[in-house]
Amino acid sequence: MSPAAASDPAPAFAFDPAIVVAVLHHMNDDHVDDNLLFARAFGDRSASSCHMVHVDGAAGHWVFVDETAAEHPLRLEWTAPITERAEIRREIVVLYDRACAELGVEPRPHD
Repeated sequence: MSPAAASDPAPAFAFDPAIVVAVLHHMNDDHVDDNLLFARAFGDRSASSCHMVHVDGAAGHWVFVDETAAEHPLRLEWTAPITERAEIRREIVVLYDRACAELGVEPRPHD
């Protein structure tokens, strides 16, 4: 094994594809404004749109469009590795609260 391979991080936990599809559907249909909030807080303040493209045990993955209509990937790591579907919501809420704090936006209550 090469030294580089020995230090490579382990691959992120892969959720069942049906879970990924459900999460993406929920985020991109019910949380469009939250996706854009993430892009503006952690990507580029000029982002005009953003959608979630993947979720794994290490991070959420989005693509946002900036003021020049260029697309940019955005990977936001969870606070810790996750393996359960319910943990995805918890981590999205953490990102939401961080994004609100970053942008000076009053967060809405969490249900």
